[in-house]
Amino acid sequence: MPLVRISLRKSRPADFGRRVGEVVHRAMVETIDVPADDRFQLITEHDQNGFVYDANYLGIARSDALIIIQITLSEGRSVELKKALYKTIAQNLKAQLDVRTEDVVINLVEVKKENWSFGNGLASYAL
Repeated sequence: MPLVRISLRKSRPADFGRRVGEVVHRAMVETIDVPADDRFQLITEHDQNGFVYDANYLGIARSDALIIIQITLSEGRSVELKKALYKTIAQNLKAQLDVRTEDVVINLVEVKKENWSFGNGLASYAL
C-alpha cells in the first residue's frame, strides 16, 4: 500500500535511484510489514535549481548528496515502528550505498485505507 517518492540530485550513477528504492522497500518489508510484492515507487532526479533544501536545518549538516524520501501509506503504525523504519533506511543506505545518514530525509504521509485505488476504479481497501 505504500507509494514511495525518492528525490535526489542528477549527479549520481544511472542506477543509483533504483538501488535506493530497493533499500527503502526492503526496510518497509522488514520493519512495518509491507508485503514484498507491494512496490510502487517514483524516483526523480533534479538539477540544482529543482532541489532546494536547508543545509543545516535542526543542526544536521546536509550535502548535495541529500536524498529525500516521502512514503505515503495507510495510517495506523506506532511511533516505535516509524522510528525503526527511519533508522533502518538510514543505516542501510549508509551500509549498502555509502550515503551519509545526515543526507537522508524521510517523510511519512498517512492516509485512510479508503484513499487507495490500485486499478479498475475500485477503492481497493475500503471496508
